[in-house]
Amino acid sequence: MSSERILDEFLREQSERLHRSHRSLAKVVREAYPIGVPAMIMKSSTDRLGISAGYSFHLGTPDELLRRIASWLITEAGEDQRVLWKLIPLLWKRHGREDVALSALLLANLDNERVGVDPWEVLASSINPSEPAEALLLSIEEVFRAGHERPSDELLKSWCEGRLVESHLALISAFVAINADMKIGVEVVTQLAVVKVPIGDSLLGRIRDRVASGIP
Repeated sequence: MSSERILDEFLREQSERLHRSHRSLAKVVREAYPIGVPAMIMKSSTDRLGISAGYSFHLGTPDELLRRIASWLITEAGEDQRVLWKLIPLLWKRHGREDVALSALLLANLDNERVGVDPWEVLASSINPSEPAEALLLSIEEVFRAGHERPSDELLKSWCEGRLVESHLALISAFVAINADMKIGVEVVTQLAVVKVPIGDSLLGRIRDRVASGIP
């Protein structure tokens, strides 16, 4: 039996009542992550990857299975997606690699207009005081891929003036936007050019240098 069919069977067995509670859903998706993952042969290496990247766990769940879980969550929620919006910050708090990836899929694909929320603001309020750049980039790219507008210059400025992790969120968001030929205001770019990055973090350092190169 394929991994997809095994996962689908597990999800079909779940009670509809679970969808009334974001905490119950968080427990179920944690059980679903390893389903269909090949024999956990890579468990030792994925655990090491998880620790080095700052995740609480990394099970190696393939992206296609995570997308299947996200699709199930959204389909079963129907028109009332409020529980799923509550699930996003809970997944970030638990902070497994799969949690971060699943929250990115939800953030990008939930109907934000129906509940009047900005996915960028939800992301900023959900992230922890310290996040690996890869985790931020994962969500940012997913939101862009779903066709959402980039964060406004005003929002990018507020992130630069907020928590350090929010300034990194602004930096990476602007970098992705610039690579997609979106214009960023000169004042914002000037602020981003002086964002503090951790010593030895070559990725964030390169991103900052690339963004700063746009200053006239």
